[in-house]
Amino acid sequence: MNAPVAPAETLRTAVAALLDGLPPKQAAQAVDRLIATYRGTTPTHSPILRDRADVAAYAAYRMPATFEAVHAALEAFADAVPDWTPAGHTDVGGGTGAATWAVTATWDGERPVTVLDWAEPALTLGREVATANPALRNARWQRERIGTALTLDPTDLVTVSYVLNELTAPDRAALVDTAAAAAQAVVIVEPGTPDGYARVIEARDRLIAAGFHIAAPCPHSAACPIVPGEDWCHFSARVSRSSLHRQVKGGSLAYEDEKFSYVAAARFPVAPAPTRVVRRPQIRKGQVLLDLCEAEEQLSRRTVAKRHGHLYKAARDAHWGDAWPPADR
Repeated sequence: MNAPVAPAETLRTAVAALLDGLPPKQAAQAVDRLIATYRGTTPTHSPILRDRADVAAYAAYRMPATFEAVHAALEAFADAVPDWTPAGHTDVGGGTGAATWAVTATWDGERPVTVLDWAEPALTLGREVATANPALRNARWQRERIGTALTLDPTDLVTVSYVLNELTAPDRAALVDTAAAAAQAVVIVEPGTPDGYARVIEARDRLIAAGFHIAAPCPHSAACPIVPGEDWCHFSARVSRSSLHRQVKGGSLAYEDEKFSYVAAARFPVAPAPTRVVRRPQIRKGQVLLDLCEAEEQLSRRTVAKRHGHLYKAARDAHWGDAWPPADR
């Protein structure tokens, strides 16, 4: 994998600078309202981010977590398409541009980048933050209503992160279809909740119907083996939190775990993981229990014991969301 161009620390530093001069109480109040809105189930009919205070609070509250979740999804996608690099990127509903940072952290080099959002304050702030990232210096930040009337220019990669929850069902379907028609690859990320997973599965089905191949997280493009209502597929990304981030979010730990669901698909051939670790590995005395999604369109639990030698060591090092077995085994 290519070395990151814009590490998360650069993003955190740029985001911290945005809150200079914003009273902590005002930032905290904006965060409380944003949490209530983003955890809701009712589609919005106006931009969630209304003004500079909202956007600055959002950047502190969500941007580092969105970056880590999207980056994790993109890394899994890149593993499945090792010889492919996007020549262009459109981020739909991108707000302050966390997904654009994640793309530059996954693939080296500059490319045409367009961020579309209907909140002008978010686009303005995203443009400011992007000055810290040389790979985004020529990005276009364009105001667009995300819905059935949206059109997209052809591009290699379209990302849609934490957007579907804000849309009605017809708008969600239209957005996925529009992205599929414009892009060679589509990556969609949603919160790691049952509802977020349901939206991802809905999008996954539409992408397959449009002729896409699933690259990640699934090891196949067949139906998901999870029974709706009994479980859901999601993953976790560790997010480092600055002292300012902890202050705005009211937390004390130096990190948090962002739970997310995602699908990454492409029109061209992909090499998905043979199996995917879909739960946090359980390390027991002399053995590791791995919950896996398999290419045979089924879920299984595998026990890797000490007698398995190098595979046992690999299992102890395995993380939730990893491909299994490791590529070098």
